[in-house]
Amino acid sequence: MQLTDILSSEAIVPALKATSKKQLLQELAQTAAKISGLDQRIVFETLLQREKLGSTGLGQGIAIPHGKFAALKEVMGVFARLQSPVDFEAADDRPVDLVFLLMAPESAGADHLKALARISRLLRDQSVIAKLRGAQDAAGLYAILTEPSANTSHAA
Repeated sequence: MQLTDILSSEAIVPALKATSKKQLLQELAQTAAKISGLDQRIVFETLLQREKLGSTGLGQGIAIPHGKFAALKEVMGVFARLQSPVDFEAADDRPVDLVFLLMAPESAGADHLKALARISRLLRDQSVIAKLRGAQDAAGLYAILTEPSANTSHAA
């Protein structure tokens, strides 16, 4: 699975404004609803429920909120870089500024886990993180996230 399979250029938010974790999830849900056709409230509630189980903040300023949705037909993602980092209750207590939202159909099974593993590996690569934080716009972010070397260096 390549990130180009789950991430479209319309799903990149280069300068998301949020002052809290809740507001960040609301903004992500709004973008996710636009690209997926899902109801924004359902996306938000699903993400909020998942966060109650434990923060999806990985550390180093990165979070991968995720959820499964009955009405979704394929795995989809939204990537956002925040204008200002927000507290996300991450393992290392650092605020989050890079967020990759992953949405999967309820029936996705292994595809959901493969996508989560792929995103997690990519966002642990310090050179990729530096490029994402330095990118100028949505096109630059999309190019970094979908460049072949980023997706094939650790094939699943």
